[in-house]
Amino acid sequence: MKFFLISDNIDTQLGMRLTGVEGVVVHTKKEVEEALHKAVNDKEIGIILMTKELISLCSETVYELKLTQKQPLIVEIPDRHATSKISETISKYVQEAVGVKL
Repeated sequence: MKFFLISDNIDTQLGMRLTGVEGVVVHTKKEVEEALHKAVNDKEIGIILMTKELISLCSETVYELKLTQKQPLIVEIPDRHATSKISETISKYVQEAVGVKL
């Protein structure tokens, strides 16, 4: 199984490429959704890494895939400028998935 990065900046892509993770740089909602669906349909990809900005751009699509697809796992990562509040993201995901506010 492979990791795959969907990023909004080249610096994040370059950093991940140095660790052996391939990916794409996209900017529009349409580009994000195309890259995401292509990655979801690739059976070799086990984990999709997405920057916070891109998840915000098409959050409905991302959360729908998280709730309906067993694989791959979609993980939010901060980009080079962000300070990700991952606990808030997890709480929001749980609240939307099961209706329980943490």
